[in-house]
Amino acid sequence: MKRKFAKALLLTALFVGIYSVTAQQAPVTAGNPVNNYNYHDAFAPHFYTKNGTPTRSASGQPGVEYWQNRADYQITAKLNATTNEIVGTDEITYTNNSPDKLSFVWLNLDQNLFKNDSRGNAVVPLTGSRNGAQGQIFDGGNKIKSVKVTLGDKKKTEAEAKYIITDTRMQIFLPQELASKGGSVKIKIEFSFIAPFEGSDRMGVLETKNGKIFTIAQWYPRMCVYDDVRGWNTAPYLGASEFYLEYGDFDVKLTVPANHYVVGSGELLNGAEVLPAEQFKRYKEASQSDKTVVIRSAEEVAAEANATNTNTEKTWHYQIKNARDFSWASSPAFILDGAKINLPSGKKALALSAYPVESSGKDGYGRSTEYVKASIEHYSKQWFEYPYPAATNVAGNEGGMEYPGIVFCGWKSKGQDLWGVTDHEFGHIWFPMIVGSNERLFGWMDEGFNTFINLLSTEAFNNGEYKEKPTDLHEMAEPFTRPDLETIMSSPDNMKEANIGMLCYFKPSAGLIILREQILGKERFDTAFRTYIQRWAYKHPQPDDFFRSMENIAGEDLSWFWRSWYVNNWRFDQSINWIKYVKNDPAKGVIMNVSNLDKMPMPIVLDVKTKSGKVARVKLPVEIWQRNNDWSFKHNSTEEIESITLDPDHAFPDNNVSNNVWTAGKGKVEKDIILDGYLGLYSTKNAPLKIELTEKNNVLNVEITNFPKFTVEPVAGEKDTFISNAAGLKFKFNEAKTAFDMTILGNGQVIPFTKN
Repeated sequence: MKRKFAKALLLTALFVGIYSVTAQQAPVTAGNPVNNYNYHDAFAPHFYTKNGTPTRSASGQPGVEYWQNRADYQITAKLNATTNEIVGTDEITYTNNSPDKLSFVWLNLDQNLFKNDSRGNAVVPLTGSRNGAQGQIFDGGNKIKSVKVTLGDKKKTEAEAKYIITDTRMQIFLPQELASKGGSVKIKIEFSFIAPFEGSDRMGVLETKNGKIFTIAQWYPRMCVYDDVRGWNTAPYLGASEFYLEYGDFDVKLTVPANHYVVGSGELLNGAEVLPAEQFKRYKEASQSDKTVVIRSAEEVAAEANATNTNTEKTWHYQIKNARDFSWASSPAFILDGAKINLPSGKKALALSAYPVESSGKDGYGRSTEYVKASIEHYSKQWFEYPYPAATNVAGNEGGMEYPGIVFCGWKSKGQDLWGVTDHEFGHIWFPMIVGSNERLFGWMDEGFNTFINLLSTEAFNNGEYKEKPTDLHEMAEPFTRPDLETIMSSPDNMKEANIGMLCYFKPSAGLIILREQILGKERFDTAFRTYIQRWAYKHPQPDDFFRSMENIAGEDLSWFWRSWYVNNWRFDQSINWIKYVKNDPAKGVIMNVSNLDKMPMPIVLDVKTKSGKVARVKLPVEIWQRNNDWSFKHNSTEEIESITLDPDHAFPDNNVSNNVWTAGKGKVEKDIILDGYLGLYSTKNAPLKIELTEKNNVLNVEITNFPKFTVEPVAGEKDTFISNAAGLKFKFNEAKTAFDMTILGNGQVIPFTKN
């Protein structure tokens, strides 16, 4: 505290009792609208409930002691295309890099969602759901034949393990504790299951004229994540919330009927063995071609469709490294085509499409490979390079579902719809395949981020072939912020199914657009977002890691924004209230008054149109709301104002647009008080005090002997009267403006002053 100010406070306390009135507020008149905004809530301190830790830095990056466990998989499986059964062996090498010893491990058995008595089935409403088996009655779920464990010690003895299956989780008890900081254990599980026709819209079996298409996912026992935030993450798979998985290498051998073609995550290692020579030649050509190359044509599909020898089999061998999952598709009906993906580093990858003849055509999957190539190349250049050797788009009976290096899209999709679903599902390579967030708890961290980057890629694709108009957030205000909506931070399992699209996809994406275009600007946002991806590639960020990264890299405290848009479901309403010409002369400029009327603050953007037709864009930062519910500011216009429009681009979700426009003839114009007559030096006989009144920026300033200078405001409805609530003083002038009475608000004492 400065000494001068401290001395003034002491003098004031002794003389006028100012301390008793410093919190007084001006009365609200009946004409004022109700204001729900509270800047103490919006800009409250301590947004982060915990400090940085050795594993997660306060700046949002992985800490110096960040650790992450690892799961490597060797899987062999066999598909029975008649019964839809898959029988396999899952060999997992699990490495414990944590500082904790582990006496047991947890795995996901996602197929148990399709058991009749699963928790996921229990929460399906009578009206139905896209989740679960969608009404199919069958013997669903994992059948576990055996579980064996080999610890990474010198003996390496394989032993039967005790395990407990609870819904979609399996707990395996280890014969001895798994050592911390690098201890490993091998787990071998023999399993089988029958593939559902429509598996929670994420996998399935599609009948086509040339045979079944199997799109297989969530199919093998997978390690749960053990992390530094929750320990074991064992939330059950109920259908709505997706996945949280460890990274590792996958080596997968899939045995299928000989007339099937298999596509999968990663690289096909034995293409020369499983593909006919001519098709393998085209496969290699596609990997070197910028134009789509047909690898297996519709004519070849038709020629092989009625093959009588279906008892023979082929084994397809795939491998993908540093991935969190492996998925695949198998069918005799696949048309195959591909092209080269050019990556920023100079590396190449293969864009591949697999689809039935029903999906072919230039308006259908005939352009799929073009879409895959464009999508991957855009995201690689804009954010982070694509890491896998291939990117495969499969036409299946899913609406759209993503996995490392492979996606399943609706077989009926065409044109813009096919671009949209292809681009969206491959956008998921960046969220959550590269940036491995916890989808089960925070769906917005992959779906919302992905929806956001999709908007930019669609704008860029083919010179804007499918570019859409920006979303009108005035129209979306009610859907985005209606009072019965859950928060973005809610788990998908903890929100109405009908709200998942809004809360996991569209609203978080719109928030990033606001942040990029209205708050940070494109350059600062893109740098921060790109750095967040780089920091957390192949790691497990939490929401705070994202928030902290964006703030630290962009150099802004955005707690008010996270609090308004993500943590809470706050509403937004700004208004333009009145104007006042400086000294009642339009040539000298205009003062405007705006309010923030609801819980959410945002910057001010408005267009000012003058009588001559000129339009000026005015922007004010969100900081004006840090300690104010309304704000007056001067605009240096030189003529009368025709209209003022708040948020002219409809970039904010204003739920009451009726107060967004001021127009001449209808809008309120206040008369400016000419301050010249009040200015001067005043004194009193009652005390050795002098008061000097001066004007600056059309504001009346008061300076009292040994007291800091302060400003006063006119009192509504009281002529020649000014007040300072902060100083606790009121000034009432006589009509001639030669004297005033100063009233001390704390005790009502009146002191007369006359002009010198």
